[in-house]
Amino acid sequence: MRIARCIAAIAVFAAASAGAQAPLKIGFMAELSGPQGALGQDQYDAFMMVVERNGGKLGGVPVEVIKEDSLLKPEVATQLVDKLIEKDRVPIITGITFSNVMMAVHKKITDKEVFLIGSNSGPAPIAGAGCSPYGFVVSWQNDNQAEVVGEYANQKGYKRVIGMAPNYQAGKDFIAGFKRHFKGEVIDEIYTPLNQPDFSAELAQVAAKKPDAVYVFYPGGLGVNFVRQYKQAGLLGKVPLLSTSTVDGSTLPAQKEDALGVISGTFWGPDFDNPVNRKFVDDFEKKFNRIPSQYAAQSYDAALLLDSAIAKVKGNVADKKAFMAALKAADFKSVRGDFKFNNNNFPIQNMYVFEVAKDAKGRVNLKTIATPLKNHQDAYHTQCKLS
Repeated sequence: MRIARCIAAIAVFAAASAGAQAPLKIGFMAELSGPQGALGQDQYDAFMMVVERNGGKLGGVPVEVIKEDSLLKPEVATQLVDKLIEKDRVPIITGITFSNVMMAVHKKITDKEVFLIGSNSGPAPIAGAGCSPYGFVVSWQNDNQAEVVGEYANQKGYKRVIGMAPNYQAGKDFIAGFKRHFKGEVIDEIYTPLNQPDFSAELAQVAAKKPDAVYVFYPGGLGVNFVRQYKQAGLLGKVPLLSTSTVDGSTLPAQKEDALGVISGTFWGPDFDNPVNRKFVDDFEKKFNRIPSQYAAQSYDAALLLDSAIAKVKGNVADKKAFMAALKAADFKSVRGDFKFNNNNFPIQNMYVFEVAKDAKGRVNLKTIATPLKNHQDAYHTQCKLS
């Protein structure tokens, strides 16, 4: 009898163990330290909001999120990818903040048939000929945010504009995107080292050339420094400042009133009036006591996408064709409203223009003022062989 009871107990334990689902591992890699660390932190915080709200699950499946800091160094990022894929055995990697990091890891990840769900960087090469069925970007293709600002500059009647950006892939993409839609003349393109904090020499050049406006892309700490120095140089209020990823929830708490009147172009704003966005903004503000940035909004959408796709395959992401189709379907409600992927796995979406202004609570925030581009497709999707 004792033996029989022992055998029965072992059988029950074995059945319970077999029924317990091992957590689905997801690698999360972003810039989480240094001057640009706020961007990656917002990505991580928003992603984990969805996981925590779901009781540690996505798609009804327990998940283990393995967080890694790429330190804004492509060589570090590639080592972390090797670790995530070979040691941790993750089938999914998300995050990726900067384009130089994305360019270093995209092919490495997707060639291993690991799914890459980018929640910020969208460099041109991976939207075109370098696209992959295993790569999905939830945010935007880099050029898009600049294209909408170029269109807005046309509407304002600006004829002579100076472009400024850090000297790396995203900076070049943004200037190219602005030029693609702007019908006037870009009289100068100024590219600065990626970690340069002082722009006094370049701003002296701007003042001397007297453009109708200046278009800039300076994310994170770079944007904080640039906007302050632009005002200190006496240019703000005299030469309109048009921007991308320079004034948002990650930088405005430091820029404050110095940024009032600055124009920004992107896909989303905290004042969007739809149920998903209202809940996202309210929950984020309550949890972190700050207004979410677009980096948070994008990563929140990445989590919602994964939540829907994992549920569709009942957690069986090893069925790669089925999981790929579930991701492509994008069967979720986004903070921006409806969401759909183009053939290259980048979004087709409206692009908006915002002005830095005081909100109803007296806080420095973004106010939606125009929608120059609707159902916008990136310029590279025709080069992608995916259907």
